[in-house]
Amino acid sequence: MKKYFQFEELGTTYRREILGGLTTFLSMAYILAVNPLTLSLSSVKDLPDAMRMDYGAVFVATALAAAIGSIIMGLLARYPIALAPGMGLNAFFAYTVMLTYHIPWQTALSGVLCSGIIFILLTLSGVREKIINSIPAELKFAVGAGIGLFITFIGFQNAGIIVNNDAVLVGIGDLTAGHTLLAIFGLIITVILMTRGVKGGVFFGMVITAIVGMFAGLIDVPHQVVSSVPSIKPTFGVAIDNFIHHPDKVFNIQMIVVILTFLFVDFFDTAGTLVAVSNQAGLMKDNVLPRAGRGLLADSTATVVGAILGTSTTTAYIESSAGVAAGARTGFASIVTAALFILSLFFFPLLSVITASVTAPALIIVGVLMVSSLSEIDWKRFEVAVPAFLTIIAMPLTYSIATGIACGFIFYPITMIVKGRAKEINPIMYFLFVVFILYFIFLAP
Repeated sequence: MKKYFQFEELGTTYRREILGGLTTFLSMAYILAVNPLTLSLSSVKDLPDAMRMDYGAVFVATALAAAIGSIIMGLLARYPIALAPGMGLNAFFAYTVMLTYHIPWQTALSGVLCSGIIFILLTLSGVREKIINSIPAELKFAVGAGIGLFITFIGFQNAGIIVNNDAVLVGIGDLTAGHTLLAIFGLIITVILMTRGVKGGVFFGMVITAIVGMFAGLIDVPHQVVSSVPSIKPTFGVAIDNFIHHPDKVFNIQMIVVILTFLFVDFFDTAGTLVAVSNQAGLMKDNVLPRAGRGLLADSTATVVGAILGTSTTTAYIESSAGVAAGARTGFASIVTAALFILSLFFFPLLSVITASVTAPALIIVGVLMVSSLSEIDWKRFEVAVPAFLTIIAMPLTYSIATGIACGFIFYPITMIVKGRAKEINPIMYFLFVVFILYFIFLAP
Protein backbone atom coordinates (compact mmCIF):
# COMPACT_ATOMS: atom_id res chain seq x y z
CA MET A 1 0.00 0.00 0.00
CA LYS A 2 2.73 2.46 0.96
CA LYS A 3 4.68 1.62 -2.17
CA TYR A 4 1.69 2.06 -4.50
CA PHE A 5 0.82 5.46 -3.06
CA GLN A 6 4.51 6.46 -2.85
CA PHE A 7 4.45 7.35 0.85
CA GLU A 8 8.25 7.55 1.16
CA GLU A 9 8.77 9.63 -2.00
CA LEU A 10 6.14 12.12 -0.90
CA GLY A 11 7.18 12.14 2.75
CA THR A 12 3.83 11.15 4.21
CA THR A 13 2.41 8.61 6.67
CA TYR A 14 -0.86 6.78 7.30
CA ARG A 15 -1.63 9.22 10.12
CA ARG A 16 -1.21 12.27 7.90
CA GLU A 17 -3.25 10.73 5.10
CA ILE A 18 -6.09 9.71 7.43
CA LEU A 19 -6.14 13.16 9.03
CA GLY A 20 -6.08 14.77 5.59
CA GLY A 21 -8.93 12.57 4.34
CA LEU A 22 -11.01 13.35 7.43
CA THR A 23 -10.38 17.09 7.04
CA THR A 24 -11.44 16.99 3.39
CA PHE A 25 -14.62 15.14 4.31
CA LEU A 26 -15.55 17.66 7.00
CA SER A 27 -14.87 20.51 4.57
CA MET A 28 -17.21 19.15 1.91
CA ALA A 29 -19.76 17.16 3.98
CA TYR A 30 -22.24 20.02 3.53
CA ILE A 31 -22.97 18.65 0.04
CA LEU A 32 -24.79 15.69 1.65
CA ALA A 33 -27.48 18.13 2.78
CA VAL A 34 -27.26 20.86 0.15
CA ASN A 35 -27.46 18.60 -2.91
CA PRO A 36 -30.68 16.78 -1.93
CA LEU A 37 -32.29 20.09 -0.94
CA THR A 38 -31.28 21.64 -4.26
CA LEU A 39 -32.26 18.82 -6.61
CA SER A 40 -35.54 18.16 -4.80
CA LEU A 41 -36.33 21.90 -5.09
CA SER A 42 -37.30 21.92 -1.42
CA SER A 43 -37.18 25.73 -1.24
CA VAL A 44 -39.72 26.09 -4.08
CA LYS A 45 -43.32 26.08 -2.88
CA ASP A 46 -46.43 24.88 -4.74
CA LEU A 47 -44.48 22.59 -7.05
CA PRO A 48 -45.98 19.24 -8.11
CA ASP A 49 -44.20 16.23 -6.60
CA ALA A 50 -43.63 14.85 -10.11
CA MET A 51 -41.27 17.76 -10.79
CA ARG A 52 -39.18 17.09 -7.69
CA MET A 53 -36.46 14.50 -7.30
CA ASP A 54 -36.85 12.14 -4.35
CA TYR A 55 -34.93 13.63 -1.39
CA GLY A 56 -33.81 10.33 0.12
CA ALA A 57 -32.74 8.85 -3.21
CA VAL A 58 -30.70 11.96 -4.07
CA PHE A 59 -29.02 11.77 -0.65
CA VAL A 60 -27.92 8.18 -1.31
CA ALA A 61 -26.86 9.04 -4.87
CA THR A 62 -24.83 11.98 -3.55
CA ALA A 63 -23.01 9.92 -0.94
CA LEU A 64 -22.33 7.02 -3.32
CA ALA A 65 -21.24 9.25 -6.21
CA ALA A 66 -18.83 11.06 -3.85
CA ALA A 67 -17.51 7.75 -2.50
CA ILE A 68 -17.08 6.04 -5.86
CA GLY A 69 -15.61 9.15 -7.50
CA SER A 70 -13.12 9.64 -4.67
CA ILE A 71 -12.09 5.98 -4.78
CA ILE A 72 -11.48 6.15 -8.53
CA MET A 73 -9.47 9.35 -8.12
CA GLY A 74 -7.47 7.85 -5.26
CA LEU A 75 -6.69 4.53 -6.93
CA LEU A 76 -6.37 5.61 -10.57
CA ALA A 77 -4.78 9.08 -10.37
CA ARG A 78 -3.44 8.75 -6.80
CA TYR A 79 -4.28 12.38 -6.04
CA PRO A 80 -5.47 13.59 -2.59
CA ILE A 81 -8.56 15.01 -4.28
CA ALA A 82 -12.12 14.04 -3.38
CA LEU A 83 -15.13 14.27 -5.67
CA ALA A 84 -18.85 14.92 -5.14
CA PRO A 85 -21.79 16.46 -7.01
CA GLY A 86 -20.63 19.96 -7.83
CA MET A 87 -22.02 23.21 -6.47
CA GLY A 88 -23.17 25.44 -9.29
CA LEU A 89 -23.92 22.55 -11.59
CA ASN A 90 -26.57 21.25 -9.19
CA ALA A 91 -28.07 24.76 -9.11
CA PHE A 92 -28.02 24.89 -12.92
CA PHE A 93 -29.64 21.43 -13.00
CA ALA A 94 -32.45 22.42 -10.62
CA TYR A 95 -33.14 26.11 -11.14
CA THR A 96 -32.30 26.54 -14.82
CA VAL A 97 -32.88 23.19 -16.51
CA MET A 98 -35.85 22.04 -14.42
CA LEU A 99 -37.53 25.30 -13.32
CA THR A 100 -36.71 27.69 -16.17
CA TYR A 101 -36.51 25.33 -19.16
CA HIS A 102 -39.20 22.99 -17.74
CA ILE A 103 -37.13 19.96 -18.62
CA PRO A 104 -38.05 16.89 -16.51
CA TRP A 105 -35.36 15.77 -14.10
CA GLN A 106 -35.29 12.39 -15.83
CA THR A 107 -34.20 14.04 -19.08
CA ALA A 108 -31.77 16.29 -17.23
CA LEU A 109 -30.07 13.24 -15.73
CA SER A 110 -29.68 11.82 -19.24
CA GLY A 111 -28.01 15.11 -20.17
CA VAL A 112 -25.54 14.70 -17.32
CA LEU A 113 -24.87 11.14 -18.49
CA CYS A 114 -24.19 12.35 -22.03
CA SER A 115 -21.82 15.06 -20.81
CA GLY A 116 -19.91 12.47 -18.79
CA ILE A 117 -19.57 10.14 -21.75
CA ILE A 118 -18.38 12.99 -23.99
CA PHE A 119 -15.90 14.01 -21.29
CA ILE A 120 -14.51 10.45 -21.21
CA LEU A 121 -14.10 10.42 -25.00
CA LEU A 122 -12.42 13.83 -24.99
CA THR A 123 -10.07 12.69 -22.23
CA LEU A 124 -9.11 9.45 -23.97
CA SER A 125 -8.63 11.15 -27.35
CA GLY A 126 -6.53 14.03 -26.02
CA VAL A 127 -8.89 16.64 -27.51
CA ARG A 128 -9.43 18.14 -24.04
CA GLU A 129 -6.15 20.08 -24.23
CA LYS A 130 -7.19 21.71 -27.50
CA ILE A 131 -10.55 22.77 -26.10
CA ILE A 132 -9.01 24.11 -22.90
CA ASN A 133 -6.48 26.12 -24.87
CA SER A 134 -9.09 27.50 -27.26
CA ILE A 135 -11.02 29.36 -24.58
CA PRO A 136 -9.34 32.48 -23.19
CA ALA A 137 -8.34 32.40 -19.54
CA GLU A 138 -10.42 35.50 -18.76
CA LEU A 139 -13.65 33.72 -19.76
CA LYS A 140 -12.71 30.67 -17.70
CA PHE A 141 -12.21 32.89 -14.65
CA ALA A 142 -15.43 34.76 -15.42
CA VAL A 143 -17.47 31.57 -15.53
CA GLY A 144 -16.23 30.56 -12.08
CA ALA A 145 -16.97 33.98 -10.61
CA GLY A 146 -20.40 34.13 -12.25
CA ILE A 147 -21.37 30.78 -10.80
CA GLY A 148 -20.23 32.05 -7.41
CA LEU A 149 -22.60 35.04 -7.65
CA PHE A 150 -25.41 32.78 -8.85
CA ILE A 151 -24.98 30.41 -5.89
CA THR A 152 -24.83 33.35 -3.48
CA PHE A 153 -28.05 34.76 -4.93
CA ILE A 154 -29.76 31.42 -4.37
CA GLY A 155 -28.43 31.38 -0.80
CA PHE A 156 -29.87 34.83 -0.08
CA GLN A 157 -33.20 33.74 -1.53
CA ASN A 158 -33.33 30.54 0.52
CA ALA A 159 -32.54 32.57 3.63
CA GLY A 160 -35.41 34.98 2.94
CA ILE A 161 -32.97 37.89 2.88
CA ILE A 162 -33.74 38.58 -0.79
CA VAL A 163 -37.36 38.24 -1.94
CA ASN A 164 -39.53 39.06 -4.95
CA ASN A 165 -40.47 42.70 -5.41
CA ASP A 166 -42.87 43.48 -8.26
CA ALA A 167 -41.70 47.09 -8.48
CA VAL A 168 -37.95 46.45 -8.80
CA LEU A 169 -37.84 42.65 -9.35
CA VAL A 170 -36.00 41.90 -6.08
CA GLY A 171 -35.86 43.50 -2.66
CA ILE A 172 -34.91 42.84 0.95
CA GLY A 173 -37.06 40.42 2.92
CA ASP A 174 -38.39 40.44 6.47
CA LEU A 175 -35.20 40.31 8.51
CA THR A 176 -37.21 39.77 11.71
CA ALA A 177 -38.69 36.47 10.52
CA GLY A 178 -37.47 33.49 12.56
CA HIS A 179 -35.98 31.42 9.75
CA THR A 180 -34.33 34.47 8.20
CA LEU A 181 -32.77 35.41 11.54
CA LEU A 182 -31.52 31.83 11.87
CA ALA A 183 -29.87 32.05 8.43
CA ILE A 184 -28.27 35.40 9.31
CA PHE A 185 -26.97 33.89 12.55
CA GLY A 186 -25.58 30.94 10.60
CA LEU A 187 -23.86 33.27 8.15
CA ILE A 188 -22.20 35.21 10.97
CA ILE A 189 -21.03 32.00 12.70
CA THR A 190 -19.69 30.53 9.45
CA VAL A 191 -17.86 33.75 8.57
CA ILE A 192 -16.25 33.76 12.01
CA LEU A 193 -15.16 30.12 11.67
CA MET A 194 -13.80 30.64 8.16
CA THR A 195 -12.01 33.84 9.14
CA ARG A 196 -10.36 32.03 12.04
CA GLY A 197 -9.20 29.33 9.62
CA VAL A 198 -11.22 26.52 11.22
CA LYS A 199 -10.99 23.42 9.02
CA GLY A 200 -14.46 22.38 7.96
CA GLY A 201 -15.80 25.81 8.89
CA VAL A 202 -18.75 25.56 6.49
CA PHE A 203 -19.75 22.15 7.86
CA PHE A 204 -19.44 23.18 11.51
CA GLY A 205 -21.32 26.40 10.77
CA MET A 206 -24.24 24.31 9.52
CA VAL A 207 -24.10 22.08 12.60
CA ILE A 208 -24.14 25.03 15.01
CA THR A 209 -26.95 26.73 13.08
CA ALA A 210 -29.05 23.56 13.12
CA ILE A 211 -28.56 23.12 16.87
CA VAL A 212 -29.55 26.74 17.56
CA GLY A 213 -32.56 26.28 15.27
CA MET A 214 -33.72 23.28 17.27
CA PHE A 215 -33.35 25.14 20.58
CA ALA A 216 -35.28 28.08 19.12
CA GLY A 217 -38.11 25.82 17.99
CA LEU A 218 -37.53 26.65 14.32
CA ILE A 219 -36.36 23.15 13.42
CA ASP A 220 -37.92 19.87 14.53
CA VAL A 221 -35.68 17.63 16.64
CA PRO A 222 -34.98 14.32 14.83
CA HIS A 223 -36.47 11.20 16.43
CA GLN A 224 -33.41 9.08 15.66
CA VAL A 225 -29.79 9.45 14.61
CA VAL A 226 -29.05 6.20 12.78
CA SER A 227 -31.41 4.42 10.39
CA SER A 228 -31.49 2.13 7.41
CA VAL A 229 -30.28 3.57 4.13
CA PRO A 230 -33.08 5.23 2.07
CA SER A 231 -34.06 3.59 -1.21
CA ILE A 232 -32.26 4.79 -4.30
CA LYS A 233 -34.84 3.14 -6.58
CA PRO A 234 -36.64 6.41 -7.55
CA THR A 235 -33.53 7.72 -9.33
CA PHE A 236 -31.28 4.71 -10.03
CA GLY A 237 -30.94 3.93 -13.74
CA VAL A 238 -33.46 6.59 -14.78
CA ALA A 239 -30.82 8.39 -16.88
CA ILE A 240 -30.16 5.25 -18.93
CA ASP A 241 -33.85 4.34 -19.24
CA ASN A 242 -34.76 7.82 -20.45
CA PHE A 243 -31.75 7.85 -22.77
CA ILE A 244 -32.85 4.59 -24.44
CA HIS A 245 -36.62 5.05 -24.55
CA HIS A 246 -36.87 8.81 -25.13
CA PRO A 247 -33.86 9.79 -27.29
CA ASP A 248 -35.92 12.56 -28.92
CA LYS A 249 -36.07 14.36 -25.56
CA VAL A 250 -32.31 14.10 -25.11
CA PHE A 251 -31.05 14.86 -28.60
CA ASN A 252 -32.54 18.24 -29.44
CA ILE A 253 -31.09 21.75 -29.66
CA GLN A 254 -32.20 22.77 -26.17
CA MET A 255 -30.65 19.70 -24.54
CA ILE A 256 -27.47 20.09 -26.59
CA VAL A 257 -26.97 23.52 -24.98
CA VAL A 258 -27.67 21.99 -21.57
CA ILE A 259 -25.20 19.15 -22.18
CA LEU A 260 -22.54 21.58 -23.42
CA THR A 261 -23.02 23.67 -20.27
CA PHE A 262 -22.65 20.62 -18.02
CA LEU A 263 -19.57 19.62 -19.98
CA PHE A 264 -17.98 23.07 -20.12
CA VAL A 265 -18.32 23.92 -16.43
CA ASP A 266 -17.17 20.48 -15.25
CA PHE A 267 -14.36 20.47 -17.78
CA PHE A 268 -12.68 23.61 -16.53
CA ASP A 269 -13.68 23.31 -12.89
CA THR A 270 -11.97 19.93 -12.72
CA ALA A 271 -8.87 21.10 -14.56
CA GLY A 272 -8.54 24.11 -12.27
CA THR A 273 -9.03 22.04 -9.12
CA LEU A 274 -6.49 19.42 -10.21
CA VAL A 275 -3.85 22.05 -10.90
CA ALA A 276 -4.54 24.11 -7.76
CA VAL A 277 -4.63 21.23 -5.26
CA SER A 278 -1.75 19.31 -6.86
CA ASN A 279 0.41 22.42 -6.87
CA GLN A 280 -0.40 22.97 -3.19
CA ALA A 281 0.58 19.36 -2.46
CA GLY A 282 3.87 19.76 -4.34
CA LEU A 283 2.95 17.21 -7.00
CA MET A 284 3.66 19.46 -10.00
CA LYS A 285 6.89 18.68 -11.83
CA ASP A 286 8.39 21.34 -14.10
CA ASN A 287 4.95 22.99 -14.32
CA VAL A 288 3.53 19.69 -15.60
CA LEU A 289 0.92 17.71 -13.70
CA PRO A 290 1.73 13.98 -13.80
CA ARG A 291 -1.21 11.62 -14.38
CA ALA A 292 -3.45 14.59 -15.29
CA GLY A 293 -5.23 12.43 -17.87
CA ARG A 294 -6.06 9.89 -15.18
CA GLY A 295 -7.42 12.63 -12.95
CA LEU A 296 -9.72 13.91 -15.69
CA LEU A 297 -10.75 10.35 -16.53
CA ALA A 298 -11.62 9.72 -12.87
CA ASP A 299 -13.76 12.85 -12.82
CA SER A 300 -15.61 12.05 -16.04
CA THR A 301 -16.20 8.45 -14.96
CA ALA A 302 -17.61 9.70 -11.66
CA THR A 303 -20.02 11.94 -13.57
CA VAL A 304 -21.33 8.94 -15.52
CA VAL A 305 -21.68 6.89 -12.34
CA GLY A 306 -23.38 9.76 -10.52
CA ALA A 307 -25.88 10.27 -13.35
CA ILE A 308 -26.78 6.58 -13.29
CA LEU A 309 -27.22 6.72 -9.51
CA GLY A 310 -29.35 9.86 -9.75
CA THR A 311 -27.46 13.10 -9.17
CA SER A 312 -26.12 16.08 -11.08
CA THR A 313 -22.53 16.32 -12.33
CA THR A 314 -19.86 14.90 -10.02
CA THR A 315 -16.64 16.88 -9.99
CA ALA A 316 -13.37 17.42 -8.12
CA TYR A 317 -13.71 19.55 -4.98
CA ILE A 318 -11.47 22.48 -4.20
CA GLU A 319 -12.18 21.72 -0.51
CA SER A 320 -9.60 18.97 -0.95
CA SER A 321 -7.05 21.74 -0.40
CA ALA A 322 -8.06 21.69 3.29
CA GLY A 323 -7.01 18.04 3.45
CA VAL A 324 -3.72 18.83 1.74
CA ALA A 325 -3.12 21.58 4.29
CA ALA A 326 -3.67 18.95 7.00
CA GLY A 327 -0.99 16.70 5.47
CA ALA A 328 -2.60 14.67 2.67
CA ARG A 329 -0.29 13.96 -0.24
CA THR A 330 -1.57 10.76 -1.87
CA GLY A 331 -4.70 9.07 -3.13
CA PHE A 332 -4.97 7.19 0.15
CA ALA A 333 -6.51 10.33 1.66
CA SER A 334 -9.22 10.20 -1.03
CA ILE A 335 -9.95 6.60 -0.06
CA VAL A 336 -10.41 7.72 3.56
CA THR A 337 -12.80 10.46 2.45
CA ALA A 338 -14.73 7.93 0.39
CA ALA A 339 -15.10 5.60 3.39
CA LEU A 340 -16.57 8.45 5.45
CA PHE A 341 -19.11 9.23 2.71
CA ILE A 342 -20.20 5.58 2.76
CA LEU A 343 -20.51 5.68 6.56
CA SER A 344 -22.66 8.81 6.32
CA LEU A 345 -25.36 6.82 4.50
CA PHE A 346 -26.57 5.49 7.84
CA PHE A 347 -27.10 8.96 9.35
CA PHE A 348 -29.89 10.06 7.03
CA PRO A 349 -32.28 11.08 9.88
CA LEU A 350 -29.89 13.87 10.85
CA LEU A 351 -30.55 15.57 7.52
CA SER A 352 -34.06 16.49 8.67
CA VAL A 353 -32.48 19.32 10.67
CA ILE A 354 -30.65 20.68 7.63
CA THR A 355 -33.24 23.11 6.28
CA ALA A 356 -32.93 25.88 3.69
CA SER A 357 -32.09 28.34 6.49
CA VAL A 358 -29.21 26.10 7.57
CA THR A 359 -27.75 25.60 4.10
CA ALA A 360 -28.17 29.22 2.94
CA PRO A 361 -24.99 30.41 4.73
CA ALA A 362 -23.03 27.57 3.10
CA LEU A 363 -24.19 28.66 -0.35
CA ILE A 364 -23.23 32.27 0.33
CA ILE A 365 -19.76 31.33 1.61
CA VAL A 366 -19.12 28.99 -1.34
CA GLY A 367 -20.02 31.94 -3.58
CA VAL A 368 -17.45 34.10 -1.78
CA LEU A 369 -14.77 31.49 -2.41
CA MET A 370 -15.65 31.15 -6.09
CA VAL A 371 -15.55 34.87 -6.96
CA SER A 372 -11.88 35.01 -5.98
CA SER A 373 -11.13 34.35 -9.66
CA LEU A 374 -12.16 37.96 -10.41
CA SER A 375 -8.65 39.04 -9.49
CA GLU A 376 -7.26 37.04 -12.42
CA ILE A 377 -9.13 39.07 -15.04
CA ASP A 378 -7.37 42.05 -16.65
CA TRP A 379 -10.13 44.64 -16.26
CA LYS A 380 -8.02 47.34 -17.91
CA ARG A 381 -8.40 45.64 -21.30
CA PHE A 382 -11.89 46.67 -22.36
CA GLU A 383 -12.15 44.04 -25.09
CA VAL A 384 -11.69 41.39 -22.39
CA ALA A 385 -13.57 43.16 -19.59
CA VAL A 386 -16.85 43.36 -21.52
CA PRO A 387 -17.36 39.63 -22.27
CA ALA A 388 -16.05 38.70 -18.82
CA PHE A 389 -18.40 41.12 -17.08
CA LEU A 390 -21.42 40.04 -19.13
CA THR A 391 -20.65 36.39 -18.35
CA ILE A 392 -20.52 37.14 -14.64
CA ILE A 393 -23.49 39.48 -14.27
CA ALA A 394 -25.85 37.59 -16.59
CA MET A 395 -25.79 34.41 -14.51
CA PRO A 396 -27.51 35.75 -11.37
CA LEU A 397 -29.66 38.30 -13.24
CA THR A 398 -31.05 35.76 -15.72
CA TYR A 399 -30.98 32.91 -13.21
CA SER A 400 -29.07 30.84 -15.73
CA ILE A 401 -25.44 29.73 -15.94
CA ALA A 402 -25.93 28.81 -19.59
CA THR A 403 -27.16 32.29 -20.47
CA GLY A 404 -24.16 33.87 -18.76
CA ILE A 405 -21.75 31.67 -20.69
CA ALA A 406 -23.61 32.44 -23.92
CA CYS A 407 -23.35 36.22 -23.38
CA GLY A 408 -19.61 36.11 -22.82
CA PHE A 409 -18.89 33.75 -25.69
CA ILE A 410 -20.86 35.91 -28.11
CA PHE A 411 -19.26 39.22 -27.15
CA TYR A 412 -15.68 37.95 -26.96
CA PRO A 413 -15.20 37.48 -30.75
CA ILE A 414 -16.98 40.80 -31.38
CA THR A 415 -14.76 42.89 -29.09
CA MET A 416 -11.58 41.12 -30.17
CA ILE A 417 -12.32 41.61 -33.88
CA VAL A 418 -13.15 45.30 -33.42
CA LYS A 419 -9.93 45.69 -31.43
CA GLY A 420 -8.00 44.24 -34.36
CA ARG A 421 -7.03 41.05 -32.53
CA ALA A 422 -9.01 38.58 -34.64
CA LYS A 423 -5.94 36.40 -35.20
CA GLU A 424 -5.86 35.63 -31.45
CA ILE A 425 -9.30 34.02 -31.57
CA ASN A 426 -9.26 30.24 -31.79
CA PRO A 427 -11.56 28.77 -34.51
CA ILE A 428 -13.40 26.82 -31.83
CA MET A 429 -14.53 30.14 -30.34
CA TYR A 430 -16.19 31.05 -33.64
CA PHE A 431 -18.04 27.75 -33.57
CA LEU A 432 -19.23 28.43 -30.01
CA PHE A 433 -20.21 31.96 -31.11
CA VAL A 434 -22.62 30.48 -33.68
CA VAL A 435 -23.92 27.86 -31.21
CA PHE A 436 -24.84 30.47 -28.62
CA ILE A 437 -26.38 32.84 -31.19
CA LEU A 438 -28.70 29.95 -32.12
CA TYR A 439 -29.28 29.39 -28.42
CA PHE A 440 -30.70 32.89 -27.98
CA ILE A 441 -32.73 32.72 -31.18
CA PHE A 442 -34.42 29.40 -30.53
CA LEU A 443 -34.04 28.47 -26.87
CA ALA A 444 -33.59 31.34 -24.47
CA PRO A 445 -36.76 31.55 -22.33
